[in-house]
Amino acid sequence: MPESQTHSTELTSQYVAQVTGDLERNTKEQERIGVEIEALQEQLRALQHDHTVLVNMQQALGSASPAADAAPAAAPSVPHQTSAEPKQSKPQKVAATSAKKTASKKPAAKASSVKASTAAAKPTLVELIRGHLEQENEPRSAAEIAVALTQAHPDRSVKTTVVRTTLEGLVAKSHAHRAKQGSSVFYTTAAASEPAAAEPPQEAVAG
Repeated sequence: MPESQTHSTELTSQYVAQVTGDLERNTKEQERIGVEIEALQEQLRALQHDHTVLVNMQQALGSASPAADAAPAAAPSVPHQTSAEPKQSKPQKVAATSAKKTASKKPAAKASSVKASTAAAKPTLVELIRGHLEQENEPRSAAEIAVALTQAHPDRSVKTTVVRTTLEGLVAKSHAHRAKQGSSVFYTTAAASEPAAAEPPQEAVAG
């Protein structure tokens, strides 16, 4: 009896350890996927905001330009209708439609240039984080960077988990450095080491 009890106790402890390990892995996987979802949601919100702005600008340009361009195109077709036969009305319609097509191309070109300018005007989260790290001389945690960016850009929703994911991506691309102090992780920009590497040649030239 004692041997069977100890055997069952060992099996139970093994099952408990296995279940505990599986539970930890499951929890970590949920956290990882949750962070990725939040990062994608942040990108989706930014794209939706840009889309709304571009649609409004396209509508504003589209309602103004075609009317101004179509008016002179319709004027020369009036004298021809009085002296021409009804059969010649078809080419005139084709000319009018071609004029409308050329007029519609102009606002489309304007909209594309506006889209490029608005996309360039609004920095991405990666650019904001890199710019913040370059301005700071001391290492910063993901939470500190998220608070600073939220204060600097109150119109954007900056979450710590998204900032941490973006920072890890910068570290993977060697655009940032990561240092762990106790249980906290701090980040610095990779550009901080460039001035130090440039100092010896300057001293040699000065000497």
